[in-house]
Amino acid sequence: MSEANKKAKTDGSVKPKVVLAYSGGLDTSVILKWLSEKGFDVICFCANVGQQGEDFTAVKAKALSCGAIACHCTDLRKEFVEGYVFESIKCNALYEGRYLLGTSIARPCIAKEQIRIAREYGAMYVAHGATGKGNDQVRFEMCAQALAPEITTIAPWRDAEFIESFKGRKDLLAYCTKHGIPVDAKPKANYSIDENLFHTSYESGMLEDAAVSPDESMFKMTTDPKKASDEGDKVRIHFKAGIPVKMTTLSDDKTVTDPLELFLYANEVAGRNGCGRIDIVENRFVGIKSRGIYETPGGTLLRAAHLDLEGITMDREVKRITESLALEFSRLCYNGFWFAPEMDLIRNTMDFSQKDVEGSVELELWKGNITVLGRESAKSLYSADLASMDIEGGGEAMDYNPADSQGFIRINSVRLKMYSALKKKFDGK
Repeated sequence: MSEANKKAKTDGSVKPKVVLAYSGGLDTSVILKWLSEKGFDVICFCANVGQQGEDFTAVKAKALSCGAIACHCTDLRKEFVEGYVFESIKCNALYEGRYLLGTSIARPCIAKEQIRIAREYGAMYVAHGATGKGNDQVRFEMCAQALAPEITTIAPWRDAEFIESFKGRKDLLAYCTKHGIPVDAKPKANYSIDENLFHTSYESGMLEDAAVSPDESMFKMTTDPKKASDEGDKVRIHFKAGIPVKMTTLSDDKTVTDPLELFLYANEVAGRNGCGRIDIVENRFVGIKSRGIYETPGGTLLRAAHLDLEGITMDREVKRITESLALEFSRLCYNGFWFAPEMDLIRNTMDFSQKDVEGSVELELWKGNITVLGRESAKSLYSADLASMDIEGGGEAMDYNPADSQGFIRINSVRLKMYSALKKKFDGK
């Protein structure tokens, strides 16, 4: 007997409830029907995190027609931007030096709402359609356990009976035919897509060959840099406490301040200039290397601006510490530990570090490139006089005497001299 069968066994007439993360696609539609057959009352949940072209009315209708007792399509875009995307920007998050975590940061936002719905219905189970080789199974389940340890997760793609029944797409389609489940007649792309308003990712299929280049026709958020405008765009982005609060395009003086609208506009401007594409091989938490292609136009632009503004507003040693915390934030987010105590520690520390990261940055976007043109802040730690090679001192508060550098260099070179002497003594060099 499968785990799902065991979970569905009840002594009375009341069926156990499960909240299924539902996309309306082939896999989750089969899972919905399969869970219903196993004795569950299934509540479907579809998260609107900004995926393009999604017809949520159709998704809800399909879920109900396939046996769900209810379907919730929750608009999480505002919460996603303010509570997750901007948190990532504020922390300069970057996994393995390249990946902006577009899929990773969406999962805790989705999981939190899934658990909220489960509690609303008194459901003791949640379910997802993530595969047994990917990161998402870990992310969804780690978040669920942190938020509601009393709720159990059902993962059909790790269930022996489910896997035995559905060995491939052909078996899934046959099941749909048998149960009258509508199937999208459009040809399936030879790769998988995950999208939200922060990014679009492409992997699997033909892209599993790391030597195969992506097809230009697959990109959704960005223009081919070679075909982008020769004029480009100049923008000014304002920050307060490390969070973007205003964006202006200098060519037409268009200004946006609402967080969601600001981010969508950043996507639009950076996207039309071909900014934010990467093609990488990354290390999944489960121990498998994975090739992924990502477009993150607005995130790339905002991170570049934020990183630059930190340069004039943040103390050197604070910057050094936050750089190491940014690496840890990225690792925890990627691995699914958004609601872990160590993540709370990092985020609270980052909040403190960002209190003076305030001001504006001017940037130029042109054919896939983002160039910083200038920056200013009322809380700037930068002093032109102090930095100048032509002016001695640096003001009354600074009292910088270049002659003091001689002692500074002498003290800092002591250990180098000791190391050199030791090498000569024992290595003869």
